[in-house]
Order: sequence, then C-alpha cells, then structure tokens
Amino acid sequence: MSYIPGQPVTAVVVSALARAPPRLGLTPPRRAGNGHPKQQRVEIHKLRQGENLILGFSIGGGIDQDPSQNPFSEDKTDKGIYVTRVSEGGPAEIAGLQIGDKIMQVNGWDMTMVTHDQARKRLTKRSEEVVRLLVTRQSLQKAVQQSMLS
Repeated sequence: MSYIPGQPVTAVVVSALARAPPRLGLTPPRRAGNGHPKQQRVEIHKLRQGENLILGFSIGGGIDQDPSQNPFSEDKTDKGIYVTRVSEGGPAEIAGLQIGDKIMQVNGWDMTMVTHDQARKRLTKRSEEVVRLLVTRQSLQKAVQQSMLS
C-alpha cells in the first residue's frame, strides 16, 4: 500500500507503523513521558447555531504557510496543522482539544501534507456533525520554551 497525501488513512495503518521493523525507516508513535508528543484521539460534536455548525477552535499552519511563524513547531520547519485557539466552553474544549495540538487526521483523512484551506474545508464539512481527530500533543510549556529560544 502506498501513502497518498490527502487520502484516507486507517487506524490499521497507524498500528502497522507502530510495529514496523526499524530497517523500514518508519518511526512508531512516541509515548508520553519521554519528552516526545503523545498521540491522542479527540471526538468533537459540532454545536448547531442556526445554519452553522461550530467546532470551537482555530487552526494555523499548512504546507502553503511560513513554518517559521508557527510557535508550536520545534524546529521551525514543520508545516503541519496546529490548534491555535480553543473557545472556552465550546465543543472542542469539552472534547479535550488543546492549544498546540498537531492535527494528524480528520475523520480518517491524512492532514500532514495539506494546505491551510484544505484543512479548514475538511474540518468544516457541513455533512459531518462529528469530527474525529488524531492529534499529537506536547506540553504547552515546552512549546513556549522552544519559541522563546528561537
């Protein structure tokens, strides 16, 4: 099976990567407690306000954005999609999403090589009332320290 950016990725693929032999050059998901990001699933039930479905968070990043402006990128080259704001009491906060979370998947779709607009469209699809995210998380304190060093 080949990897195609922007196409669905299943949990089976993630599990296969976790067990991949080192000789394949694949890195398994890192565990919390060792200073590396932790993978976490977050399920957000959109809030209906009239015609709108509200998620309650904002994003930054994308392959079309300047990664040096991303305060959550450790080496200032990461063009991933990051959570930049979470509305207090909103659906995202209730679901456990945090500022600085890096969005890896949205409803099974790979988000590692998408533009900002592609990510926004994937998150705000009107036909989907529930958004299931796979995110990686590092401590906010570490992210702030990283941004102050550069």
